[in-house]
Amino acid sequence: MTESDFNQQLLNFLNKSPSPFHAVSSMLEAFQQAGYQRLNERDAWDLKQGQSYVVTRNGSSIVAFTLPVDPVATGFRMLGAHTDSPCLKVKTNPDLNDQGYLRLGVETYGGVLLSTWFDRDLSVAGRVAYRSTEGSVKQTLINFDRAIGSIPNLAIHLNREVNKGVAINAQTDLPVLLMHQSAEESVCFDQLLMEQLNTQGVQDAEQILEHECFLYDTQSAALTGFRQEFIASARLDNLLSCYIGMQTMLNTEQKVPALLVCNDHEEVGSMSASGAQGPFLQSVLKRIARTEERYQQMLAASMMISCDNAHGIHPNYAKYHDNNHAPLLNQGPVIKLNANQRYATNSETSAWFRLLCQKADVPVQSFIMRSDLACGSTIGPITASELGVRTLDVGVPQFAMHSIREMAGARDAFYLQSALRSFLLQEKLES
Repeated sequence: MTESDFNQQLLNFLNKSPSPFHAVSSMLEAFQQAGYQRLNERDAWDLKQGQSYVVTRNGSSIVAFTLPVDPVATGFRMLGAHTDSPCLKVKTNPDLNDQGYLRLGVETYGGVLLSTWFDRDLSVAGRVAYRSTEGSVKQTLINFDRAIGSIPNLAIHLNREVNKGVAINAQTDLPVLLMHQSAEESVCFDQLLMEQLNTQGVQDAEQILEHECFLYDTQSAALTGFRQEFIASARLDNLLSCYIGMQTMLNTEQKVPALLVCNDHEEVGSMSASGAQGPFLQSVLKRIARTEERYQQMLAASMMISCDNAHGIHPNYAKYHDNNHAPLLNQGPVIKLNANQRYATNSETSAWFRLLCQKADVPVQSFIMRSDLACGSTIGPITASELGVRTLDVGVPQFAMHSIREMAGARDAFYLQSALRSFLLQEKLES
């Protein structure tokens, strides 16, 4: 696959994935089309050497793996990412009727850069649980797939000091303006969900029981920059890594077992049944190993590369970076390090990755947060502590992390995939 084809498919994936549920649905479809057999956690697993498998949990987390040989002797080459992104989530009872308008109450999901959500053309996507005409509970994905709301800014004439900085109140300033509503009308969000289900061909929905719906920007992902050297999109953190991991798995002929895990809920701490701090990955690995002894042997021979975007040095705000660890866009993937274990990288795993990049002819950079600023984290340290597996944190450098629209280099995703392909082809990982 050429870099151009790789990036075009990336843009398509981003546009098709307005929520973690949609991202996992797209990934599941791609793996199944490539011949991966879908597993159900409720069933007994009869795994066979030479086969590839995929399993999901909660519809928002996914594990895909290949078994060309017995994994106990060689261990797994594991890749990790997360499916969720900071955003605004529609409340369960969101209806706000005043001044002749219907607005939606929302809550913030993760560390949202709130100012970027104003004056955007917004839509809604997620998962809906409904009572069917047969009286059972069913679930389906929903996506309005068009601009249905916005959060208009207050005019500068009414707040002359706004450009000096203004606090945003998540309760009162963020409700989404949805529609004009006369005094005789009583439209509610559940009604709109029901209408959308009918539009999508769901005919057996009798009552909306619950929903997990998220706002998203309808502007499509795009190549930008004078020479189209950048990618601009919502949810680059961290669907970019999910896509890179998926393409690496699908386009590498592994001689040793390989695995990709993409967890939900990283942006809110990973503490859930489908998050990295939950038992999903461990459960899959133990079922593959079959016994505790084989499981421990397998992990000792394995390595995990956690992929999550890194902070590229912003030319307008260079003072927020350590100049010796300030990644540039389009200059290759970034090794992420932190003395306090906010990243799981150590000298062994970092050295391994540098060697892999040399073999793949891929430039590599490093990132360490300024010593006087707090550092974020990833699923890397959580996975390392839960499994006891050697782990490395890497990522593609980007700007505007947690904005409604982020920016990355158009070459870096392809660079990282090349390095990860080299990793999956390693038959031995010796200390």
